[in-house]
Amino acid sequence: MHSLSQIVAVTSVTLRSIGQRLGSSIVAVIGIAGVVIVFTAVLSIAEGFQAAMSGKGDPLRVLILRSGADTEMTSGLGGEDVRTILDAPGLERSAEGPVASPELFVIVGHPLKRSGTDANVPLRGISPAALKVRPEVRIVQGRMFQPGTNEIIVGRAASQQFDGLYVGRSVRWGEGSWQVVGIFDTGGSVAESELWCDARVLQPAYRRGNSYQSVIARLASQDSFQLLKDSLTSDPRLQVTVVRERDYYAEQSRVMQMIIRTIGMGIAALMGLGAIFGAVNTMYSAVSSRTREIATLRALGFGRTPVVVSVLIEAVFLSLIGGALGGALAWAAFDGYQTATMNWQSFSQVAFAFAVTPSLLGQALMYAVLMGLLGGLFPAWRAARLPVVTALRQL
Repeated sequence: MHSLSQIVAVTSVTLRSIGQRLGSSIVAVIGIAGVVIVFTAVLSIAEGFQAAMSGKGDPLRVLILRSGADTEMTSGLGGEDVRTILDAPGLERSAEGPVASPELFVIVGHPLKRSGTDANVPLRGISPAALKVRPEVRIVQGRMFQPGTNEIIVGRAASQQFDGLYVGRSVRWGEGSWQVVGIFDTGGSVAESELWCDARVLQPAYRRGNSYQSVIARLASQDSFQLLKDSLTSDPRLQVTVVRERDYYAEQSRVMQMIIRTIGMGIAALMGLGAIFGAVNTMYSAVSSRTREIATLRALGFGRTPVVVSVLIEAVFLSLIGGALGGALAWAAFDGYQTATMNWQSFSQVAFAFAVTPSLLGQALMYAVLMGLLGGLFPAWRAARLPVVTALRQL
């Protein structure tokens, strides 16, 4: 208890004297805040990309692809395969039949709004049951396309990122012109980066015959997944793989997340070194300005531990201020910022929003505290080893 009371007393004096070292303290706070802003901004790209790719996946939704295919782009299913899949047990069924949508996935070139350079935009041909498979889809502008026509609807994120994709616009891809008749919203999922049309119209436009690349379906219940998977993978007429939608998109985002996180951590580490040196200078300055004060406390019977702890607490206190400031600025500047990047699995553009999440802010704050501790460690050690007699001669 005696040691604890000494720590409280010395720390209280230390924190009250920060105003006397305001200039150097502000430099340390700004340095740590800058690192936190960069750390949070870069990693919020990975968080936003992951949220778009897998955060909104429906646990009742599955994708059925050709065996060995890891993306829709490399998959292929014939018309007979699709009919066999739609008869399988485990699928949800309505009065119109199985709640499943055989779909076609092609890449079209279209300019980005900000740069004007061509990007790979995913154009998806869907079947009549597609909106039942994805009940979260809402038409927020215009209307749904008419089956059998060259009409398309555009994801909300795609309409914001790609040039000229608004209701009433006509564009040309493949062997035909397409009329934009609606904008749809899916709550921020990867589907909002896509353009949708009738699969039966898309097939001849890209000379695909009676073929598809995937079947996206709803399960009768979450327990039906294994039943459906066993039924399809054991059928000698089929060579398919069955995967939950969340798992599929999580795997799709793995490469991009790894790249972003590696780059982000590298940048943060390099900037963090600079911030640590700034904190070291600040705390050495603090110790130097308090030499006589520390010596007096030691002469009065205060131990080394309270002195060390007080210096470290000051360093952590300044780093917490810098971390909180940097996190707040990063959240205000980047959270929800819309952009697009390449999905290296499908080689198509994915539009998404930066996501400054509470967990990311918590990581940034912990990183700030770590920088503060490392920056205060050597000055604290110096303060503890300060010769009392030598310091008192300065009185």
